[in-house]
Amino acid sequence: MNDSIIQLSDLPDEILMIILKKLHNSYVLYSLIGVNKRLDTIAKDSIFTEYLTLIPPFNGLNEFTDTILDRFCSEVLPKIHHKIEWLNTESLYIERILLATNYPVLHGLGLYDLASEAARNLFTDRSFLIRIFKNQILSLVIHINKCQEPSSSIKDINTFIYTQILIMFKNLRYLNFGPIASDYHQLTFGVSPPNVFSSILLELCVVVDSYADCLYLLDGRFHQLKTFYVTICSSDVSSLPLINSEKKKLSNLKCFMLTHKSVLLIYNTFLIPLLHRMSNLEELSLYFVNHDTPIIDGNNLEMNIMNYMRKLKEFKFNIRSVTPFNNQVNLPSNDDIKNTFKNFKNNQIISSIDYFPKANEFHCHIYSYPYTLMYYDNISNNFRGGLFKCVRKISLFDERPFEHEFFLRLSQSFPFMTQLVLHNRESQKNDNQQRSIIEYFHLIILDLLQAHENYVEQFFNNAKMCLLNNIHLHVDYNTLQRVTDNFTSDATRMNCFKIVCLILYNKPELCLDLKDYFPHAEIR
Repeated sequence: MNDSIIQLSDLPDEILMIILKKLHNSYVLYSLIGVNKRLDTIAKDSIFTEYLTLIPPFNGLNEFTDTILDRFCSEVLPKIHHKIEWLNTESLYIERILLATNYPVLHGLGLYDLASEAARNLFTDRSFLIRIFKNQILSLVIHINKCQEPSSSIKDINTFIYTQILIMFKNLRYLNFGPIASDYHQLTFGVSPPNVFSSILLELCVVVDSYADCLYLLDGRFHQLKTFYVTICSSDVSSLPLINSEKKKLSNLKCFMLTHKSVLLIYNTFLIPLLHRMSNLEELSLYFVNHDTPIIDGNNLEMNIMNYMRKLKEFKFNIRSVTPFNNQVNLPSNDDIKNTFKNFKNNQIISSIDYFPKANEFHCHIYSYPYTLMYYDNISNNFRGGLFKCVRKISLFDERPFEHEFFLRLSQSFPFMTQLVLHNRESQKNDNQQRSIIEYFHLIILDLLQAHENYVEQFFNNAKMCLLNNIHLHVDYNTLQRVTDNFTSDATRMNCFKIVCLILYNKPELCLDLKDYFPHAEIR
């Protein structure tokens, strides 16, 4: 460490800043604060102190040791406390870090990895957090990722926390109540929703249970709201009131994003009337699967949405329409779908269609490019390729077999994919041709439960695929037994050696000892 400091000290300030900007802020502060006056001054620059994240991993460690935490709380934070405007930390360290010193200009707080029970206690009027920061915090991010309560209680706890936040933080302008993908943040307000209002809240990001919960949040209680991101989890329409697009205009709303985790069944009676209340939107993002209504194409989006939003500057979407196939002969071709987007001058639109006779379904998939989501679902053989650097999770589905070249294309299109789910019961046809070995450099979760045994062999035959060393595999026991030749095959042994978690389905009560073939795996 001393040698590296001597070398750093020999560099001009400008070069030193270029180097340090490439490092994590917390590491710069931890390493340089208190070393000498010059490095102290550089480390205290606002670029390293205004926005601070104290969340592991840190310097190769998955948690803060007592030594690391002691140094931050006793030596680092007291020297920069008057410069910290935003602070991110997680449940294990919240109290110690926030009580280590005073933070006179702190206006943004991100609290991560919270257990719901601890979060509930954190947002009461007796909590140090409320006592010290209730008038100071303007922006708040809450990520709850675990709960020991039953699912019904989770929603009650979340609603309590959400309500307390809006009541306690008097000057809150921005609230992000959990990541879009999480199941631990669902809010549901029921028949007697909390009577909370805010005349100053400008941005809100939430995950709600139902359409009715979404409408409750847009009933005028946040009349200054400019940005609203909502994820709806359920397709339940039982308590949905009739939406009148002429009433309760959301004239201040400039940015709206809707993600539907289930299936949207009421495009015409819920989504379109809701959007018609947002005539001043400048940014719109829609991500959903639509069932049983007419196919959503460019003409539909233009007629029902864009014509009502003259101020719209940016429109992002990922929409899949699913309609019964019923051997219809007049279903549109992909060229027909493309032609409906001729007036979308500022957008690059990708479209694809699929026919699934066995499932009796016709799929039409349209999305704006570049693709910004972290998931890409229901990829079929009609996948047109492209580069999707942001995608981490994909699912595959087709009634035609996926051949080796298809998986090669996937590795090229999704270079940072970490999770793959495959649903295809059709056997591969081209099994004997010479092929290159495919590498998935980041894949760690592989679900082959609904896959023909050819695909299990495709992924674990080391002549076809090279996997990482920490694979979590979901698979049928009998399928795996056949593919590995009763857990003896040398062709699949190398990749099976890399499995760290093996979740077996239909496993017999009396089965072979698998530990020799999967020596590093936790077998469930």
